[in-house]
Amino acid sequence: MVALVMVIGLHGISNFSFAEEAHATNVEKSTPAEGEEKPKFDAKEVILGHVKDAHDWHLFSVGENHVTMPLPIIIYNPTRGLSVFSSSKFHHGHEAYDGYRLVDKHYVHEKGLDPAKYPTGTIIAVDGNDNPIEEKFYDFSMTKNITSMIIAAILLILIMTSVAKAYKTRGAKKAPKGLQSLLEPVILFIRDEVVRPNIPGKKADKFTPFILTIFFFILINNLLGLVPGSANVTGNLAVTFALALISFVVTMLSTNRHFWAHILNPPVPFLMKFILAPVELIGVFTKPVSLMIRLFANMMAGHIIILSIISLVFIFGAISAVIGYLFLPVTIGFNIVMMMLELLVAFIQAFIFANLTAVFIGQSMEGAHHDEAHHH
Repeated sequence: MVALVMVIGLHGISNFSFAEEAHATNVEKSTPAEGEEKPKFDAKEVILGHVKDAHDWHLFSVGENHVTMPLPIIIYNPTRGLSVFSSSKFHHGHEAYDGYRLVDKHYVHEKGLDPAKYPTGTIIAVDGNDNPIEEKFYDFSMTKNITSMIIAAILLILIMTSVAKAYKTRGAKKAPKGLQSLLEPVILFIRDEVVRPNIPGKKADKFTPFILTIFFFILINNLLGLVPGSANVTGNLAVTFALALISFVVTMLSTNRHFWAHILNPPVPFLMKFILAPVELIGVFTKPVSLMIRLFANMMAGHIIILSIISLVFIFGAISAVIGYLFLPVTIGFNIVMMMLELLVAFIQAFIFANLTAVFIGQSMEGAHHDEAHHH
């Protein structure tokens, strides 16, 4: 929340810039000279530019004007100290500022740099002649994905506090109304059908808030990602890695001696232990990896398919304007179907991540319910 307040305070509505040149992540547009061919539509660059993270937020375009919200650039250099400024200072990668530059395709081509070493969209240190230098610094900038996650977190807090306030004022015995009536069945479903069947005993209620937070946070980010001009948060591998890491840490903190005994000393013949024990141990680490890749791949694939279908209009339009217009209704029809499917996938993937997290936590407590039964 502090970060979002900083964004609003530093930039606000007055910092929206109407760029005359194309957005850094989109196809670079230029007015062709007389006799030169018009630049061709590059579907790959456009698609990857839309699903990648960025240091500014491209909202929409009006003709050749691109409405962009700059984001804070926060860099700490052990030699030069802290630098804080707006991403608009880079002018979409066309200018350096304060000894730093946002790499774009034109700069890589102009300087003859290796694209693998200097990927587009990254910030590098440069000298007075705008040449890259090997200088260590730490980038804490607010990117589009980070800003979108903060917005999702604030929405989650507002929604849940609103529902909690409704229960406090109306009581639990009265029929729910408004947002409370919408979310109560979902909350009860996650508690009764996901958490309690997988996590043994009284510990189920202890983990219910955690599983609900994961479910709603992923769901809100998935739904926000379907809004045109929004960020592709859950289609970013770094984000899904962080979510899977949180799930893994909570799972490991929930383990007991029965769990590790089953992993390191499985109940199989002696010689088989040397084969099965390493497999079981590897499985401990592959579970969060599967969570990470599943969420990332499904959300990324949906965005790419939708953008690919839209790109077909421009590809056919480059061949013939008539063909492009004729294909437009087909594109609209396909995209409506894909958006409905993506809406379904947004809910399914949030549910799968939450459900498997509950399953993994329950497996880490293996034997705990037997201990409780024996105690009673």
